[in-house]
Amino acid sequence: MTKFGELIGVNIPVLIDFYADWNEVENSTDTLRDVAAALGDKAKVIKIDIKKNETLADALRVKGNPTFIIYKNGEMKWRQTGHQDANTLIGLVQKYF
Repeated sequence: MTKFGELIGVNIPVLIDFYADWNEVENSTDTLRDVAAALGDKAKVIKIDIKKNETLADALRVKGNPTFIIYKNGEMKWRQTGHQDANTLIGLVQKYF
């Protein structure tokens, strides 16, 4: 949890994709890669496996897969469960530059 606090406590938007391998859509990695490429160093894009990080997922009440959350300065700014396309995610993260 301390490490997670360090990840989200930065002054740029952090987009986190909580996912599970057993329900991974083939293109979600490509989608996040496109988002990261478009945003460059203006934001962080992170994938977190729900099964490998159950304590964190439970603490954040992540029930659906995938669940996307945007943080900035340690504060949750946006959250959505369900698949999102790259352009939607890019637009959402850009709101918090």
